[in-house]
Amino acid sequence: MLKLISLRAALIVGMAIVTMEARLIASEADMKLAAFFQNYLEADCQLSPMRATRLGDHRFDHLLDDVSAAAIKRRTELARHTLKEMPRQLDYAKLSRACQVDYEILRHDLETGLWLDEIERPYETDPRIYTSLATDCVYALLTQSTLPKEMNISNAVARIRFVPGLLAAGRQNLRHPPRVVTETAIKQNKGAIAFYETDLFELVGDTPQIETVKKAAAVAAAALRQHQEFLERELLPRATGDWRLGRKNYRQKFARVLDAGFTADQVLAIAEADFIQVRRDMLLIARQLWSRYFPTAPLPPDDDAGRRETIDRVVREIGRDHCKPDALTANAKATVARLKQFITDRNILKLPDPDRCQVLEMPEFQRGNSVAFLNAAPPLDATAASIYAVSPPPRDWDAARVESLLSEYNSQMLQILTLHEAYPGHYVQLDYANRNPSLVRRVLGAGTFEEGWANYCEQMMLDQGYGDGDLALRLMQLKFHLRTVANAILDHKMHCGEMTDEQALRFLIDDAFQSEGEARLKIIRAKQSSVQLSSYFVGRMAFMRLRQQIQRELGSDFNLARFHEAVLGQGSVPVKYLPELVRESLRRQKVKH
Repeated sequence: MLKLISLRAALIVGMAIVTMEARLIASEADMKLAAFFQNYLEADCQLSPMRATRLGDHRFDHLLDDVSAAAIKRRTELARHTLKEMPRQLDYAKLSRACQVDYEILRHDLETGLWLDEIERPYETDPRIYTSLATDCVYALLTQSTLPKEMNISNAVARIRFVPGLLAAGRQNLRHPPRVVTETAIKQNKGAIAFYETDLFELVGDTPQIETVKKAAAVAAAALRQHQEFLERELLPRATGDWRLGRKNYRQKFARVLDAGFTADQVLAIAEADFIQVRRDMLLIARQLWSRYFPTAPLPPDDDAGRRETIDRVVREIGRDHCKPDALTANAKATVARLKQFITDRNILKLPDPDRCQVLEMPEFQRGNSVAFLNAAPPLDATAASIYAVSPPPRDWDAARVESLLSEYNSQMLQILTLHEAYPGHYVQLDYANRNPSLVRRVLGAGTFEEGWANYCEQMMLDQGYGDGDLALRLMQLKFHLRTVANAILDHKMHCGEMTDEQALRFLIDDAFQSEGEARLKIIRAKQSSVQLSSYFVGRMAFMRLRQQIQRELGSDFNLARFHEAVLGQGSVPVKYLPELVRESLRRQKVKH
């Protein structure tokens, strides 16, 4: 008996030594990966000061990206060199599983970036890049940097002085961009001029440096006016590039950019089936609401035309309940307060503490294709503010177009939008992501995860009781979801097929119940952002399937808050990794408890 006990003890000690050695090896390998990525990031930020600022590294805030052909080539060479060195310097087999995922994320990101540069040639085909850099380089410093105000202003002035050179280099790079992209760049450049003539001074406020700012801004505004002439008179006439990506490139980009484990054709088939189901659900709700809005009118006939009419007329009536354009931001703030209270009361998940989300009106120069967006705190400066920006209609829109937009983003839909962008959507998720210990995951976040989470939350929150069962709110949630499904179908058919603008418009208005204004903006966006529009549907599908699987596996032990926190605790990883990572996280939670 004693010998047996001694043998067992020896085996236990031996196993412990092996485990400790394995952990030590893994730790050393993991540390090498962390150092390798840090070195790559250092080199990348030096080549792209604006990327550094967006990440929250403020050492290069006084500089601006060199976008000359030679500088672009240096960034490409860095990516190729890093890919080549990864297997030489890092032993994948010795990495912990979590760091193997990080290794794969980095490798995939580098490969995808090189593919995009080769196939899409963005610096030659997208004039929006230069106007965006010219304004964002300053706006980011004055709204999100945690450095002292006077230092941010000094850095902003230094950057403004680079703007004329930036635009001149852009003019050298641009060849034959698509016309639709060029037209958007023309509109945005006008906004950039206005930024340097008016909006900038509101951001700067009262400062002893105001005269220095004005002098630098005047030079930048003049350079942007010169650039405006180039865009309108020189570039637009030769903007003959094809905005369609084509079937082969679309399929490859879909696999690379979304990195979700689904092919483009698989997603199209699933989306088309879901489109039918969501419309069926909308019809069920619309029939229940019919008598509220049309108490004396008979329900339309139960045929295809009648079903479409039922949904469309109820949706239109709900759309009449909207605020004035100048009240959009205030309404969003009120919705934020209600959402936060509901999330806490129902134990949906732990909200960020402290809360650093600011709800602001979107500046004119950033308006264009979206009604709202979230600028999250940068991952390397996570104490900075996150900005939920809400956009009133552009100032040059006529009354009919304004009404169309406000009808689309009515009082019910604005709640869904705020839920998506802020609580518990993008703001909450990205705050969790910024606290992830992996620098790779903080810096190289997957958009499909981010959009998928926000879209999952739309249904989840109403399922948990937000809105107290208001059928109008549920119908708007389904309409918002139908838009997500329609996005994926539109994205595929416009870039892989020959869907015309008129066909797309009829699909979005007649079948997806979107307003004409929203539909026209969506068509422009689809032309300018291949694959991105599919990320919402693909990500949501991944989250819904994961939730279903985990809930079935755990049964009565399933806890919604723990599930959500296990998901968000992974950082913004490609969704194909979620089943493995979330199960492991929940397993560890169970062991602790």
